[in-house]
Amino acid sequence: MRRHSLAPPSPDRLTVRPYDPADEPAALGLVNADRLPGQPPATPAMFADALAGRSRADADWWAELDPPVTVVAAGPGGAVHGIVSYALRPEDDTGLILWAHCGEQPSVARALIGQAVAAFAHRTVDAFHITSALTLGLECLPVRNRPATRAALVRAGFADGRRWRYLRRELPAPELPRVPALLVGPGPDGDPRKRQLTVRDERDGTVVAEALVGAHDGYGALWWIGVEEHARGRGLARPLLGSALATLADDLGATQVILLLDDDDTDATAQDIRDRTAAAALYDRAGFTEIDVLHAFTRPRTGPA
Repeated sequence: MRRHSLAPPSPDRLTVRPYDPADEPAALGLVNADRLPGQPPATPAMFADALAGRSRADADWWAELDPPVTVVAAGPGGAVHGIVSYALRPEDDTGLILWAHCGEQPSVARALIGQAVAAFAHRTVDAFHITSALTLGLECLPVRNRPATRAALVRAGFADGRRWRYLRRELPAPELPRVPALLVGPGPDGDPRKRQLTVRDERDGTVVAEALVGAHDGYGALWWIGVEEHARGRGLARPLLGSALATLADDLGATQVILLLDDDDTDATAQDIRDRTAAAALYDRAGFTEIDVLHAFTRPRTGPA
């Protein structure tokens, strides 16, 4: 992955200051240098939404936050080496580090994370827990691609928790079977870029399997796929996956697709774990490859409750 080309300044030569609109080109360059395969390039419009605290994904969670504060780390000549955005959730007095980019320069990562932690004083701080407008569905940090950011968080006292596998494949997928009688409708939230796929039992019309897909400028996402427990064992999962990928390619114009596979089994039952194992095997056989693993971070409260 291409990184920021500026030489990293020493920590004592960095200045952390409020974001200025003139910083946008450099900031967007940092954001896009971190872009994972399967993610659309961040645009000025996406960047404006992220600065304002707006996102189609996790919109309800964003609505709970105070307006975000965004700061940059600049070198002696004024060049922007990093950017971080954070906000307070008043309901539970928790701070959130929403997104950050630093060209994976360790000194810059430490300065940005340190600024956010200091802003929240003794409060609990969550980092990379919700999806920003800068990505297609990434609510956590891709730790293989972002080692300096991860190290800065751990150094600052954050607990590191694994959440998702980030998988991707090219489209179309003509080798996969499809469901013969498939109902395709709009997404549940009315977003024209999404499609709801439904499979009903031929005998009584009950729903036996569903999927939700979406696409943005040729980049597709499999948001959800599931077979009802009473209908498992009928061989529905693979054809439904094939139909979902065909819908993305043929209807929504996607040339690649990503999905997030839940990998956090801390509170899972044995049945949940078996289900994820089966899902992982399904996606592996369907040509998905793992690009990264996504982690969320929490720094516990350090002062009086």
